[in-house]
Amino acid sequence: MTMNVLWTNCIFFLASCCGVGFGNPNGCDEVRKLFNLRQIELGQLTIFPLRPRTGSDLQVCTSKNLTCCTKKMEEKYQVWARRDIQNLVQTSSSSLKFLISHNVAAFQDTFEILMRQAENHTNIILRESYGNLADQAAGPVREFFTDVSLFLLGSELNVDDFVQRFFDALFPLVYNHLINPGLSDISSGYAECVRSSSRDVRPFGGTPGVLVDQIARSGVSGKLLLQALHLGIEVINTTDHLRMSRECRRALLKMHYCPHCKGLTQSKPCMGYCLNVMRGCLASMAEIDTHWREFVRSLEGLSARMHGAQDLEQVLLGVHTMLHSAVGHAQKNGPRLSAQVYKLCGPPSRKPKQPVIIQHSSSRESIPLKAIVKVPGETLAVKRRDFLNSLRLYRTHYGGLADRLCVSVLASGDGLSCWNGTNIVKSYTLRVVGNGIKAQSSNPEVKVKGADPVVNQIIDKLKHINQLLQGKSIPKLGSLDQIETGSGDAGGRYSGDCDDEDGCGGSGGGEDKRKAPRVSKLRPDVINDQKHHHHHHHQHYPPATDSGIEDPSGSLGLTAATWVLILPWLHLLLAL
Repeated sequence: MTMNVLWTNCIFFLASCCGVGFGNPNGCDEVRKLFNLRQIELGQLTIFPLRPRTGSDLQVCTSKNLTCCTKKMEEKYQVWARRDIQNLVQTSSSSLKFLISHNVAAFQDTFEILMRQAENHTNIILRESYGNLADQAAGPVREFFTDVSLFLLGSELNVDDFVQRFFDALFPLVYNHLINPGLSDISSGYAECVRSSSRDVRPFGGTPGVLVDQIARSGVSGKLLLQALHLGIEVINTTDHLRMSRECRRALLKMHYCPHCKGLTQSKPCMGYCLNVMRGCLASMAEIDTHWREFVRSLEGLSARMHGAQDLEQVLLGVHTMLHSAVGHAQKNGPRLSAQVYKLCGPPSRKPKQPVIIQHSSSRESIPLKAIVKVPGETLAVKRRDFLNSLRLYRTHYGGLADRLCVSVLASGDGLSCWNGTNIVKSYTLRVVGNGIKAQSSNPEVKVKGADPVVNQIIDKLKHINQLLQGKSIPKLGSLDQIETGSGDAGGRYSGDCDDEDGCGGSGGGEDKRKAPRVSKLRPDVINDQKHHHHHHHQHYPPATDSGIEDPSGSLGLTAATWVLILPWLHLLLAL
């Protein structure tokens, strides 16, 4: 592909998107020019008629008069019309997708930073309070916080198991250094016996149980937040790649490119006509609206409950306090614990080492605990608040998508002549239907058979996660019901009829439990940040819920419509 060909295609996009007048219906020169400019490869001019012809072989762009189109051109136009709309749908959701995926990565990064802070502070407190014990406890402390991190990021670890395992590993160290210190450490065999006796003698009182409860409650909330955001990304990926039905593809062809066959290369559809076509094509997507709104509200409710015992940050940064309390309890009950261990394991067996200096802390209150200084603006609560304030602006995204595309990009401006699917007219006179599947029964432009099965699956997942977010379906303590999610990308399962041009690919839809998934920090290819332009029309149309037109995914505008078509070619140009 030459540089000239790429520039030629870019010029076509500008010409097709920026025109406001009408072509000459008696000639095909302008139609031929624009059609050939859009070809990726030159040399296909033979499919274009040299002069207007009868269109008896056309299936959609039929006309009693002469036409500029052949059957092969009509097939090409249908592919382009579908791709143009799919590009606009993806562009309209790109900023929403970026918002969610960026915050998934940000929350996970914050979790990891929080783990390191909590682990470091715990080690510092142990070292300042109990001396040599801290060096030997560093391994169990590290393993404990690693388990907490894996649990938060998706591994189905049992909280009770890894908390108890941590305190089991800690007991021999407390016994050796604080309860029954000697001139040398106890032997490894004796340490194992002491560790095994931990659950019988309960050296740390009720602290392990309290810590289990706090980590489980706050951790499940954190896991649920991440899992919900993963599902949000899946919803967007799935709707970005929904396959258009045959009826929809034909309607898009009729709306976008059939005017070209009449020589009307720069006409735009009437507003009512555009709304009927787009509301029909995106009817299944509009069914997501109610559940997406509830999804946003449910996330806000979960965030509001994440305080106190459910505040993950507060719980993790308070581990050192609970650990200090647990060790103090063991010291206080030293004589009883020593007798119980003696009964179970016999007299201490020690390693033959040289005498070492033992630092003994007689009381947990002997050294005051240091408070952790939190950096303003870096807390999980602040990040959640900022994210939800932004997400709230997208609550009407699915309910008004068809309307936004027509108002901002596709339809003719108020008072201008427009294409009604047959001719150029002053206004569209047929009934304009509302949004959603039920409203399409009387759609004069697109026949909608029923809800898309893939969209129904997404709605079911949204219903389930909403139940969990609202606390109506309570996951088991320390675990979380699994919601199967996918990328919704090219390898996923999509909806609609088979497209001859694209093929009908796609698929439907133990490992180490300590491995946790990690979401990549996604960036959308195109982020539309254009300001929304409001359009008011004399004719009244059934509005989307909450009008749906004020979605901050942005009015795509004429500029965005142009760029979404031009950008792929500019990327290729820059690569040359």
